Amino acid sequence: MTMSRLSASVALMLAMAVPAVAHHGWSWTTDGYFQVEGIIREIYLGNPHAFLDVDVEGEMWRVELATAGATARAGFVEESAKVGDEVIAVGNRSQDEAERRMKAVRITVGGNSYDVYPGRVPPS
Repeated sequence: MTMSRLSASVALMLAMAVPAVAHHGWSWTTDGYFQVEGIIREIYLGNPHAFLDVDVEGEMWRVELATAGATARAGFVEESAKVGDEVIAVGNRSQDEAERRMKAVRITVGGNSYDVYPGRVPPS
């Protein structure tokens, strides 16, 4: 392989990786912790990330969780919650304040807490 072909291949791979890093990282969130309390309207436990859609006083919030596997390892599985349950989510909200979206590190449903990102849970 010539040097120019190698350089072009590397550049292409890097260009393709940037959107994945931007989506899957924390760069779109704020630094401080944020809390949402509301009623679960939808539960999705698939990939690339599980999420809850939560009604907070008439406004719908997207609460992103970890990957399906990490969320399950935290103990949050299909039987853990149902539509209509109250939820408290703690994590980091979107930097775009017009966007009702956050990445949760802990959710609490029915008195049970699930640390989907245990290394990021705020100190008690």
